[in-house]
Amino acid sequence: MIDYTEGSGKQYHTQIGVGDVGRYVILPGDPKRCEKIAKHFENARLVADSREYVTYTGTLDGVKVSVTSTGIGGPSAAIAIEELSKVGADTFIRVGTCGGMQTEVCGGDIVIANGAIRMEGTSREYAPIEYPAVPNVDVMNALIAGAKKRNIPYHVGVVQCKDSFFGQHEPEVMPVSYELQNKWEAWLRMGCMASEMESAALFIAGSFLRVRVGSCFLVVANQERAKQGLSNEQVHDTERAIETAVEALRELIAQDTGNL
Repeated sequence: MIDYTEGSGKQYHTQIGVGDVGRYVILPGDPKRCEKIAKHFENARLVADSREYVTYTGTLDGVKVSVTSTGIGGPSAAIAIEELSKVGADTFIRVGTCGGMQTEVCGGDIVIANGAIRMEGTSREYAPIEYPAVPNVDVMNALIAGAKKRNIPYHVGVVQCKDSFFGQHEPEVMPVSYELQNKWEAWLRMGCMASEMESAALFIAGSFLRVRVGSCFLVVANQERAKQGLSNEQVHDTERAIETAVEALRELIAQDTGNL
C-alpha cells in the first residue's frame, strides 16, 4: 500500500501515531461528543483533529484510554478502527444513538448489541455475507454490567445496520420501497431491537483485525411505537450511553489487570 502520509508516522485519516492513544477506545460518531466523553477521563488532552476524526487521550483508573469520533456510517467507522488498531488500540466500544424497533424499547433506554444485521455495504468488503457480525463477549458483558451498575434501563439484542438514514425513515418514497419495507417487517418479526449504522462494519472489521469490539446506544425514539399510537418520548442526551461505556471500560480494565 502507498504511504500517503509520506513518512510522517501519523495515520492518514485520523492523524494519530504510536503512543497517541491507549489500548481502550470509545467510538462516538459525532466529533462534538468527544470532549463530553473525555470529561469522564483524568487529564484528558486533545491529540488529533482531522476530518470527522477527533481524538482525546487521558487515563481511567490509572490506565491510558482514548476517545475517537468516527463520523456517520460504516465506511468512516471502519477507517477509524483500522487506523487505531495500527497504533496499538485493541478494545473498542461504539457509543451512539439508535431508533427503537420493538415496542418495549423506549426513548431514553439503552440498547446493547449482541449481533448486527449486515444491511450495509462496508462489511461486505471484509467478509462474505454469511459471516456473522457479533461483538466480543467480554465487551458485551462489560456493557451489561455497566448499565446495571448505573441502574440504567437497557435491552440486549440484535440491531439493524443500514447505510441510508432516510431509507429507514421514509422507505415508502424510495424506488426500492418494496425491499426496504419487506425487510423491515422481517427484522421486526425476528425481534430486532433497534436500527443504527455502524456496528456491523465495526464487528466485522474487528473480527478481521482480531480486536475486541462492543456497542451500546441511546434510544432517541421508536417509530414503531409512534405507528401504534403509543407514547414516544424523544431523548437526545447521550449521557446514559456514555456512562454505560465508561463503566464497561472500568470493568474491562479491572479484568485485564487482575484487579477484580
